[in-house]
Amino acid sequence: MRLLFVMLAACTLAGCAALSPAPTTPYWDTHFGAVARLALAQQVIDANAGRNPDPVAGIDGKAAQQGYVRYQKAFSDPPAQPTFVIDAK
Repeated sequence: MRLLFVMLAACTLAGCAALSPAPTTPYWDTHFGAVARLALAQQVIDANAGRNPDPVAGIDGKAAQQGYVRYQKAFSDPPAQPTFVIDAK
């Protein structure tokens, strides 16, 4: 019985070795860092954005402050509990 399992394992390993091999290390070495370079290139939209003196168009200061106050208050006040009425008539 034990010999059967050993033979089965040996045949399985031999079958895996006979299949097409995975790419080797030289292939991986030539593409090393390509994904990191691609991610960096995709993140850089405007390299001179820091030198632009025009402010970003957006929300004014009072509206931003009120929005922030409402945001902070949402975490300090407990949420309203729903009211359920079950009437068993």
